[in-house]
Amino acid sequence: MNKKNLELFGLDENAAKEDVKAAYDKLREKYLEERFMDGETGNNAAKMLTKIETAYNELMSELSEDAHADDGESSFARVEELIRTGDIPEAQRILDGFNERGARWHYLQSVVFYRKNWINESKKQLEIAIQLEPDNDKYKETYKKLNDKINYDSKNNAGGTVYQGQTMTSDADEQMGGNWCSSCLQCCYLNMCLNCLCNGCCR
Repeated sequence: MNKKNLELFGLDENAAKEDVKAAYDKLREKYLEERFMDGETGNNAAKMLTKIETAYNELMSELSEDAHADDGESSFARVEELIRTGDIPEAQRILDGFNERGARWHYLQSVVFYRKNWINESKKQLEIAIQLEPDNDKYKETYKKLNDKINYDSKNNAGGTVYQGQTMTSDADEQMGGNWCSSCLQCCYLNMCLNCLCNGCCR
């Protein structure tokens, strides 16, 4: 937070919204009384009223942004925990509530899609996350493992095509991987979910 604004109110960087408001109210009351005094005292009080009004608005805005950032971090942690425990619908519900969708959001959306067996969608989300944070080794390693799985399943699938019709409007059995063999699903879960989610998904 702006140190000059904090000093004006006699506060430190640990101040909360309630502290800022209390200090503002106290100073505002003081200068409202002095504003009608003659001479320099009245002039100074009028200037200070404008100054503390600006400082108050700036500090409250900064505190609101910090609170929003904390809420976002808490929501990400909640999504990661829900993924670990297998509550994918709730994880998706929380992700849908984000307004700002950066690299971490797309990474977690990829993991959720993966757990739904929507592999094409999972890959697309990972690609977006990597574009947003090209130096993130975790995203790149997860992407490599996902491609390895896709290639493995393609080679071991008699029909030559493993992922067909995986769109957001596909039937429920297709979206949830109804045409997969159980061994592939287990392999997928072990190789990616356990290694990546449990050890590397959370920050």
